[in-house]
Amino acid sequence: MPKQNKWEREKVRTEGIFVQKHSLRVRNMNLDHGKCWKTSKKESWKTILLLAYQSLGVVYGDLSISPLYVYKSTFAEDIHHSETNEEIFGALSFVFWTLTLIPLFKYVFVVLRADDNGEGGTFALYSLICRHAKVGLLPNRQLADEALSTYKLEQPPEKKNSSGLKLFLERYKALHTALLILVLLGTCMVIGDGLLTPVISVFSAVSGLELYMSKDQHQYAVIPITCFILVCLFALQHYGTHRVGFFFAPIVLTWLLCISALGLYNIIHWNPHVYEALSPYYMFKFLKKTRLSGWMSLGGILLCITGSEAMFADLGHFSYTAIQIAFTFLVYPALILAYMGQAAYLSQNHQTNHRISFYVSVPECVRLPVLILAILASVVGSQAIISGTFSIINQSQSLGCFPRVKVVHTSDKIHGQIYIPEINWILMILCIAVTIGFRDTKHMGNASGLAVMAVMLVTTCLTSLVIILCWHKPPIIAISFLLFFGSIELLYFSASLTKFREGAWLPILLALFLMTIMFVWHYATIKKYEYDLHNKVSLEWLLALGPSLGIARVPGIGLVFTDLTSGIPANFSRFVTNLPAFHRILVFVCVKSVPVPFVPPAERYLVGRVGPPAHRSYRCIVRYGYRDVHQDVDSFESQLVDRLADFIRYDWHQTHETTCNGDDTSQSNDSSSECRLAVIGTVAFPGPRTFEIEESMQPASVSVEFPTVESVTDVIEMQPVGVIERRVRFAIDDESDTDARAGMDVQLQEELEDLYTAQQAGTAFILGHSHVRAKHGSSVLKRLAVNFGYNFLRRNCRGADVALKVPPVSLLEVGMVYVV
Repeated sequence: MPKQNKWEREKVRTEGIFVQKHSLRVRNMNLDHGKCWKTSKKESWKTILLLAYQSLGVVYGDLSISPLYVYKSTFAEDIHHSETNEEIFGALSFVFWTLTLIPLFKYVFVVLRADDNGEGGTFALYSLICRHAKVGLLPNRQLADEALSTYKLEQPPEKKNSSGLKLFLERYKALHTALLILVLLGTCMVIGDGLLTPVISVFSAVSGLELYMSKDQHQYAVIPITCFILVCLFALQHYGTHRVGFFFAPIVLTWLLCISALGLYNIIHWNPHVYEALSPYYMFKFLKKTRLSGWMSLGGILLCITGSEAMFADLGHFSYTAIQIAFTFLVYPALILAYMGQAAYLSQNHQTNHRISFYVSVPECVRLPVLILAILASVVGSQAIISGTFSIINQSQSLGCFPRVKVVHTSDKIHGQIYIPEINWILMILCIAVTIGFRDTKHMGNASGLAVMAVMLVTTCLTSLVIILCWHKPPIIAISFLLFFGSIELLYFSASLTKFREGAWLPILLALFLMTIMFVWHYATIKKYEYDLHNKVSLEWLLALGPSLGIARVPGIGLVFTDLTSGIPANFSRFVTNLPAFHRILVFVCVKSVPVPFVPPAERYLVGRVGPPAHRSYRCIVRYGYRDVHQDVDSFESQLVDRLADFIRYDWHQTHETTCNGDDTSQSNDSSSECRLAVIGTVAFPGPRTFEIEESMQPASVSVEFPTVESVTDVIEMQPVGVIERRVRFAIDDESDTDARAGMDVQLQEELEDLYTAQQAGTAFILGHSHVRAKHGSSVLKRLAVNFGYNFLRRNCRGADVALKVPPVSLLEVGMVYVV
């Protein structure tokens, strides 16, 4: 049997027991806050079309405004628009095939299918890979997490090739780190895109004023106006997009119809034969004539796919079909017509280079309304990428890859709409600095193009792994996908790198800075967990504490927060050593993230005992997905007490049927281990209903009917290996609480009374106040990263007590020095 390392033992071990994946199906289960199991009911076409319409304002704002600056950036310096029109027709051919191959073929038909329970984005791909192969670096994983309904709903048979790649990835820890760095790189580039997109979008829209004023006036007017619009945009973020969201879709729809109409007008009026330039032959002629300059100009052409990643990142807010319909039947044709119309106009009007812009192809009679509409559309596109930046930073901190920041949920009805004040103001300052520093579309386009292509390359690499590991397709399909799309994106990426000194340095510098912060934070977080794992205290030590040692039990509930899922944390032993007393009800709370987007509320709490019932000590593991909204402290405290009460009732009902050792010994007599964890969740039902429960231990299903049920508690019991895991549903009738209490066992009544009495006495939150220091003999780089980098971030970000919204009067902090 291969030797297990400490993390594998911690992950497999669930509070002193080993769990086995269950074979279980529960039917007719409709949750209030989401469905644990997806229904097979198809969406109506009315719903799909409504979602497709709504997606215009959220998903396609950035992509739809790219015609404002693509040709202007392409012809900024490297190539010139000649009388032969080979350059403009070649650029049009490149734009057409780039839009067709990357957003349409790659994203719409392939990448959008790689969703994580309906969620998209870089972290969705990463969590999907981590669930199918043990390559994640989250330290406190448990096999019990795989029982979550959102973890994995089906297990397709693994093929030899996919299992071979899986074993190869799992074998080397360096590959785990490399995969994380790749994901962090994509994340940092998305943040960089969130900085650069508002700048280039608003600046390009406002640049239309150059047609109404002299060059000197334009130079001094565009920058202040752009900065003013950006300040207003970021200042309004705290209101949330839902308050003005109903304006977004009509604006983008009007803009798409506008550029389509302009494109058709220019094609018919100036050059009806421009469609011939869609042939790939014109790309060959373009490169043959322009050679190196043409290759370098691809850094401007790639801007036509800016915002394509938003289709995947915002998948969770809409459906795959809605996004597919909106892009295929509206956005894609509108963009093609817009680019063809501009090319048709420019093919008959050979102005000087600085006059090549979107607005010169707009008839003068409608130029001012189009300018106003373009500014509004640019604000919508900027809003979408800013919201996406907030979302991905929130996901990063949920997975322990970003310092804790304040997250404000701006909508009670629409999930995922958040606002992060610190990031918002930093982005605003950087946007203004970039606007004032670059002052032209060329430098902004070079910077934005490199960030866009880096994100797409990361998505291509991760999708290739998903094709093999998750979809179990032959490796040749994944390799073909990687080589085909990767080569196209590498061509554009290399063209962007040549503009390093002309603006492309900015996203690289920003990515290095952000990756350093994220990697240092993640590294120190893992090292702290390893320190806690090595220094945790045995259960026997806790059970030995008592009056004979001068230890007093005071009224109230003590919530000891720890990252450990088993054992007694070192911060609690330090607390008892300095203050020889602890609360009558003691709960070790572990708030952990699991690699799924959402954890259904009914499956969030994993509750168990620590020691015998008389000790009144419990363990509660609270599981959140990377897109879940964390509860405030008041609802968390009340829900925790309710879950503990439900567990106590269930545990006393089951204590004579299930034991830790599989014999007739009662659990209450086993005081040396933590023997049972159960998933406790309450689901409200309107009235009597019949539930069908299937267990793999019986050939036939069992139907149980509850005649007058106010609430039903769903329990998943984690048993040792060899005993099948069972899901049990039992009723708690709130109306007959007095009758139920009268029939309860005396010890059960005493334990519940102790719990409720302690709740009335008050709750104390015991948290560790940590200082991390590199051990003697560590390298200079490690000492700089830990002693200065991590501790600086820890002091200047939000503390654990603020993140958990713990009231200061209830907070007890225990100083801890971590030597890692």
